[in-house]
Amino acid sequence: MNVLVDSSVWIAYFRGSDAADRMDWLISEGLVVTNDMILAELLPALLVRGERRLARLLRETVRYPLTPDWDDVIGMQTVCLRNGINKVGIPDLLIAQHAQQRHLCLYTLDRHFTLLSQHTSLKLL
Repeated sequence: MNVLVDSSVWIAYFRGSDAADRMDWLISEGLVVTNDMILAELLPALLVRGERRLARLLRETVRYPLTPDWDDVIGMQTVCLRNGINKVGIPDLLIAQHAQQRHLCLYTLDRHFTLLSQHTSLKLL
């Protein structure tokens, strides 16, 4: 199963955190995919810091097109609110909806995705 890697993991990976071994394996196995939302979160900071090679490599990652299903996004936000999962932004809801829609496993370090996965079919690594 392909893995949609959230920006929280990419940032930890770039900093050499514990995510490095798992990410190296996912990359070597060709399982990592991305979308334009995640790239929009990552690329500006890389470009400002002059990390052009890294930005190019991220752009070469398999990219699944984002085709939001707004009813699903609204449904997820409703589930969040009903279960006390507050302050989940629309970008993160779009990422979760995208992972579900494309049958991707989401790799993230953000706790609200873990909480959301307990109430939806979102699959986490």
